[in-house]
Parts: sequence; structure tokens; C-alpha cells
Amino acid sequence: MPALLVLLAVTAVWGVTFVQVKDAVAIYPLFAFLALRFAIASGTLAVPGVVRLRTLGRTGFAAGVLAGALLGAGYALQTAGLERTTVSSTGFITGMYVVLTPLLALAALRTTLGRGAWLGVVLATLGLALLAGVHRGSLFGDLLVLAGAAVYSLQIVLMERYAPRYDAIAFTLVEMLTAFGGLLVIALALRDLSFPHGWTVWGALLVTGVFASALAFLAQTWAQRRTTATRTALAFSMEPVWAAFFGFTLAGDRLGATAWIGCAAIMAGIVAAETIR
Repeated sequence: MPALLVLLAVTAVWGVTFVQVKDAVAIYPLFAFLALRFAIASGTLAVPGVVRLRTLGRTGFAAGVLAGALLGAGYALQTAGLERTTVSSTGFITGMYVVLTPLLALAALRTTLGRGAWLGVVLATLGLALLAGVHRGSLFGDLLVLAGAAVYSLQIVLMERYAPRYDAIAFTLVEMLTAFGGLLVIALALRDLSFPHGWTVWGALLVTGVFASALAFLAQTWAQRRTTATRTALAFSMEPVWAAFFGFTLAGDRLGATAWIGCAAIMAGIVAAETIR
């Protein structure tokens, strides 16, 4: 239960940042924004994390680099899609990792799922389908977000294997540094990197860098020492619920009764996965 509560708190942070990020990348280059986001995340974890890096060894360091590369790729795809579609639509499609993660876990880790987990996946998938009623985005933007969701699913599956083996702070720091390095190279190649101005961009950078990246992925690493990839994905399926809620309250997106029923179905799926064995 503590792991579930931590993951649900993470999804709330991610949900509110959809609005901030969409506003920020409308006036500041995408890859420059992402590079600075993960630079701030790396700086946040550097003080407690640097001295712990030696505990990872070569294998742990390589695993952190792989997880960080997946994070960087996932965020690049998701944020590029967010530029072209709505906040609520992005949240909904990102939530498709609730479907993709157990399938990847079965294929990659040969994991078995209990009745509660399968019921949770079914209910959450139904909820996501109902929540699709808020969709008003573009096809290309939606496809980019879907590709990002697939990459996130793979990262969640890999964390089930790696999180229990390594120090959470050191591992997350390597993830953040890797994502920063890859995105910085792209931003420099595109000549997008410039000093950001205004609270819209700086506010989004600070919130996403410190809370939605450094602390959020540290929390994920900690939680996945205590729960499975499938249950993590089910908890993360609350992200589109939060995105829809904040899209409604902050960005003017509109939710109908069907969409709210979808939100309830997602929550029911999480409860089923945690209570039915």
C-alpha cells in the first residue's frame, strides 16, 4: 500500500505538469526545454547521489543508462505530441501503458499475473476508452504520444528487474544524467539551446525538473522495489485522470459524464489489482 500511495502521488504531479509543459514549449524550443528539465533533475540528485554511484558497479551503471535513454526518448516523443494535441488527449494516450506494460512483462520477464491484476488491466483499459471522449487532438500528435507510451512501458518493465538490485538515488541520478545528455546533444544539433526567459518557462522547468523528474523517478525506483511492473502501470493509469482534471480546470478542456465514468473505472481497476489475489 505505501508503494501504491507514492505512485499515485507521482501521477498527480505528472498530471498537473501537462498544462505547464504545453504552455512552456509553445514559447521555448522543445528539446532545449527537455534538456534543461533533466539538467535540473540531475542537479537535484547530484549532492546525495554522486557518492553513491560506486555502489552501482558497471552493470548497475549500464542499467541506469538504458533506463535513462528510454526516459529521454519517451519524453521527447510525448512532449512533441503534446505540442500538436490537447492536454487531455495526451494524458489519455499516455495511459495506454496500462495495456502495454503487462504484455511486455509477460514477453520479457515471463511474469505471471493474478486475477486481480488482470481485472485491473481490463477495468483500466475500459476506463481509458471511456476517457477518450475528451479527445480533440491531431492524428500525428496522438501517434507521437502513443510511441512515447510504448517506450514508457518498456522502462517500467525494466525497472521491475533493476530497481530491487541497486541504490535508488544513484540509479535515478544515472537515469537523469543520461536523459539530459541525450537531449542536450539533440538541442545543440538543432541550435535550439538558449537562455529561457519568463515565469511560464522557468516555472515549468523548476516544477518538472525537481518534482516531476528527480523526485518522481526516485519515487518510482523506490516503489518498484516493492511492487510489480503491472501494478506500477495500473497506478500510473491515474495520470490521464489527473491530466483530464487539470486540463478541465486549468486549460479549458471539457469532461462529459462518460469521461468521468472512465475515471472511476480506472480507479476501480487499481483497487481491484491491490485487493483481489
